[in-house]
Amino acid sequence: MRDVSNIVKAYDVRGIVPDQLDTELARAFGAAFTELADADTVVIGYDMRPSSPELAAAFAEGVTEQGLDAVVIGLASTDMLYFASGSLGLPGAMFTASHNPAQYNGIKFCLSGAAPVGQDTGLAQLRDRVNADLPRPGDRRGALSERNLLAAYADFLHGLVDISDSRQLTVVVDAGNGMGGYTVPAVLSGLPLTVVPLYFELDGTFPNHEANPIEAANLVDLQKAVLAEGADLGLAFDGDADRCFVVDERGEIVSPSTITALVAHRELGREPGGTVIHNLICSRTVAEVVREAGGNPVRTRVGHSFIKEVMASTGAIFGGEHSGHFYFRDFWRADSGMLAALHVLAALGRQDSTLSALLAPYDRYVASGEINSTVADAPARMSAVEAAYAGRAGVEIDHLDGLTVSAADWWFNLRPSNTEPLLRLNAEAADRPTMEHVRDEVLLVVRG
Repeated sequence: MRDVSNIVKAYDVRGIVPDQLDTELARAFGAAFTELADADTVVIGYDMRPSSPELAAAFAEGVTEQGLDAVVIGLASTDMLYFASGSLGLPGAMFTASHNPAQYNGIKFCLSGAAPVGQDTGLAQLRDRVNADLPRPGDRRGALSERNLLAAYADFLHGLVDISDSRQLTVVVDAGNGMGGYTVPAVLSGLPLTVVPLYFELDGTFPNHEANPIEAANLVDLQKAVLAEGADLGLAFDGDADRCFVVDERGEIVSPSTITALVAHRELGREPGGTVIHNLICSRTVAEVVREAGGNPVRTRVGHSFIKEVMASTGAIFGGEHSGHFYFRDFWRADSGMLAALHVLAALGRQDSTLSALLAPYDRYVASGEINSTVADAPARMSAVEAAYAGRAGVEIDHLDGLTVSAADWWFNLRPSNTEPLLRLNAEAADRPTMEHVRDEVLLVVRG
């Protein structure tokens, strides 16, 4: 068996097909997962990539060869797999490489109730088990069955966010040829919406643009379409549709932090005094809005396993990341771009203003966006930046995740990449000149 250490990442398995990930390895991961699953059945879904069906089928063989049953839900978004795991009470595996290019594929795992599986909660164990000699197939072969949960998934989301009483809205949706093209029609049909589809054809070769809405270049078509259609807003989903980005009626990209603040305010209106999680590169606006709404903001590291862990320990009702991931207690603490989209549609549809006007109270600061710098020695560069700010009056430093330096009217976070020789900078300030000064000062030290 090949060494799979290079494709087992912090939160999932991801590699190039077939050089790094093929059916043999998928079958091995299926067999190994049976030892972690703590259940007699595993639920399996897959995205629209050409390699996904055969990899998922091989994984299912690995599961059933060890005597466990496998339920294949077929084409699915990642949050639909989480729905399956939560509603059926089963551990699950989703075959997707999210926003990565077409030659990639991967596996996202969860335990029963959509509980996350990361390096410290099972991925390292799976890696070691696949690298070792796997057990031979057992005497009993598990059963393989298929189940379509698309309608049940849509109904469940409608039960969490009702927009049936909304005014009529026009929304452009860019699915990027990803799984949003499968789930959006099911979830948004029958609602007071005129949906203008962009790239709904399922095509894992991504012929129009990368299914990665965090990159502004991949939102250009959506922005143009919103303006051309005179739409009320635009929505963009990544390849596996677990992330959602928003464009307002002016064609302007809305910060995920702004959406986090809006949804937090809505959730706190439903459950006053609740806890809301936000990662440390979210805008300060999020914590301010949560406090103003009577809630308890809790800051956490970047990464879905950390968010879900803190949500579980605090009983948080909602959590948001600046990357466009939104987590809901009532969705098994899992992330759902579709559920976040429904919140935005509901908030806009119940008043007469534009989206930009609705969101204005949640847009209070100027952010740099994430800036990557290639460095030879990341720890040394981070130490140099810390030394440059240590001892300055009114400046606070913490190391919750990388290096965060903050003052009264600005802050920045500098974090190393887990997989590349990069430092990632996010800066925010009360005004643009201050933000640009902080940004440029940090980059001067980082880049020498």
